[in-house]
Amino acid sequence: MKEKNFLIYTNDPIQTKHLGAFLGKVGHEGIVICLEGDLGAGKTTLTQGLAAFLHCGSASSPTFNLMNIYEGDVPIYHFDLYRLNSEDDLYEIGFYEYVQEDGEIIIIEWSDRFPSSIPEDNLYIRIYEQENNRRKITVTLNGTKYQNQYEELKKLCQSLQ
Repeated sequence: MKEKNFLIYTNDPIQTKHLGAFLGKVGHEGIVICLEGDLGAGKTTLTQGLAAFLHCGSASSPTFNLMNIYEGDVPIYHFDLYRLNSEDDLYEIGFYEYVQEDGEIIIIEWSDRFPSSIPEDNLYIRIYEQENNRRKITVTLNGTKYQNQYEELKKLCQSLQ
């Protein structure tokens, strides 16, 4: 299958949170979302928008916890792989059990650290910080499982441009 992706820009944290809300709207029946970007790029800001949309309360970076669980309209499992040293660490935190669940939202920050451990079907989002809070964001569909969610997200994101 040919890789599918699209590019959007957000001009401030509010628009980045809107993108997160769009992800909540399209992913409410379950989805795996991989996030890549430098420290401070907006990964957690995007997740906060998603969590707010699904009435999960306040989301925060799970850097020190390695995983946060947000209960709301749909359970969200938010992983941060930044501090892990090896794929063995993924077993210790129960990563593989969670990412096999259907019907829940799985968010994986720093998914590029262990690419062979990431589910083949996912929406892969790369966030590049530019100047004055502007973000360049690419959304890539990997696999076919989330094809409908990808197409719906692409349409929703046109309102951010």
